[in-house]
Parts: sequence; C-alpha cells; structure tokens
Amino acid sequence: MSHTLRTGNLWANALPPPEGERFDTLLAHGALVVERIVSSSRIASAPYVQTQDEWVVLLQGQAVLDVAGQSVALAAGDHLFLPAHTPHTVLSVSEGALWLAVHLHPGGAPPASASSTSL
Repeated sequence: MSHTLRTGNLWANALPPPEGERFDTLLAHGALVVERIVSSSRIASAPYVQTQDEWVVLLQGQAVLDVAGQSVALAAGDHLFLPAHTPHTVLSVSEGALWLAVHLHPGGAPPASASSTSL
C-alpha cells in the first residue's frame, strides 16, 4: 500500500478576500474534511444549516456568531462544536480572521459541494 505524504502551511496565502470568505480544503479523507477559512470583515451574514457535524477553531481574529438563537463571541484560540442541523450565522468577523474547520460527514463521504459549506 502506498502512502502519500502531504504537507502545507496554514499561513501561506492567508490574505483575506476583498469580501466574504475563502474556503480551502486541506484534507478530504473518507467522511472527514478539514478546511481553512479566511474571512474578510465584509461578509454577508447568511445562515448555515449543515448535514454534517462541524468543529471550528478560530486561529486568528475575532468573530460573533448566532448559534441556534444564542450569541457566541469567539477570540483567537476559541473553538466551537456545531452538531449537524444546528442553525448558525456569522454576524461579524475581524479582517483576516483565520479558521480551521473539521467536518465529519454522515454516511462515510462528503457530498461534492462539501468544500464550500463551512461556518
């Protein structure tokens, strides 16, 4: 069996987009997807309701989320578990906020659109 060693750097190409968020898939393996999310402070607050569990950690910056009607303030180093089907919205985020999101998809494999459904 051959194993491919994959390396990368979380801080490479980490400048925020002019607006919104950029989702970079770092690893997709079976039911597991790991993404880096880089946020602009100019976001459209859109609600997310996902079929998969998601664990996120804010590595850099600050953010305020609405999670099922509860306001959650995050600072660098804070993490949050979002069970599947939990409504959540990013209300505000600092420029250049950097997130790491870990998704665990039901049924063993993520859908083809899984790389852009975080937070």
